[in-house]
Amino acid sequence: SAEAFEKTAHNRPYITVSPASVWFTKQWPLAKWVGLINDCPEKYDVFLLGGRGDLGLCTNIAAECSRKPIIRAGLYDFLESAALMSRAKMNYTNDSAPVHMASAMNAPVTAIFCSTVPAFGYGPLSDISHVFEHPAALTCRPCGIHGRTVCPEGHFRCSQIDPRLVLTSTLMTQ
Repeated sequence: SAEAFEKTAHNRPYITVSPASVWFTKQWPLAKWVGLINDCPEKYDVFLLGGRGDLGLCTNIAAECSRKPIIRAGLYDFLESAALMSRAKMNYTNDSAPVHMASAMNAPVTAIFCSTVPAFGYGPLSDISHVFEHPAALTCRPCGIHGRTVCPEGHFRCSQIDPRLVLTSTLMTQ
């Protein structure tokens, strides 16, 4: 809606980061998000998005960052978040609902797949889209179609994706 676009208007280039997922094994670890945010060029503002239940995670990520992202978790509703995502230079998400929100807006999106795989058919559909997953074939991956509350193997190797590689392969190419 026009109101959603008006409420989320921003006068500098920015990216969004949606770090939460209902499933722990689909969620890139906090330290990885911190690395991505800290390495993001200063010319971009960084918005942390999510629902009310994601505010704690977003606050914890922001506390660990050397630069301070703008926390909007729980402050924007679904349409406002989609409006903000539509104008972002890039939207970074897990394999979770925000990847589909960005795709619905045909907004640039980068999806991080930890325990699940894009071959399940839930990857991004935007014209500008990227998928990152562990570079090696892990015998334990995928560990389920939706993710799990803990890593069944106890090592969570599938989350070991380099934030610098993600950033330089996506945002730096624009």
